[in-house]
Amino acid sequence: MSPQYPDRPVPAAAGVAFRGDDVLMVKRGAPPHEGRWSIPGGSVEEGETVEAAVAREVLEETEVRVRPVKVVLVHDLVERDPKGRVRFHYAIADILCEYVEGDPMPGSDAVNARWVPVRELHEYDVSEGALKAITAGLRERRP
Repeated sequence: MSPQYPDRPVPAAAGVAFRGDDVLMVKRGAPPHEGRWSIPGGSVEEGETVEAAVAREVLEETEVRVRPVKVVLVHDLVERDPKGRVRFHYAIADILCEYVEGDPMPGSDAVNARWVPVRELHEYDVSEGALKAITAGLRERRP
C-alpha cells in the first residue's frame, strides 16, 4: 500500500530519544512535513513489530542506535490535498527509546539529523505531533 492516498491508515512508529537534555530530531526531506523538524520514524513493514520498526527507522534516518522502552503516545497524522482527499494518514505509535550509540547523520528521507536541546525546540519548525510526543516522552523519562 502506498503511503500517499492510502485506502486505510498506514501504521507507523516514531522514536523519542534523549541524550542528556537533548532530543534526537530529523528535518524531513519529503512529504508529509517536508522541511519541518520531527522525531525519526516511519512505516511499520509487513511482519515487523512496532518495536523493531522504531529501532530500524531511527537507525535508517539518523545512524543512531536506540532501544525501545515504552509507548508514550498514539496519534494520527492526516493530511488532505486541496480537493479534501486524504493524501496521507499515518496511525503513529510514539515510543520512548533509550539512546545506545551513534552520532546523528541524516539518512533515508531526512535532510538533517541532530541532537536538539529541548529548551531550544521553539527555535525550530517542529511538527505538532512531534512536540506532543516529546512532551509525553519527557513525562515518562527516567531521571
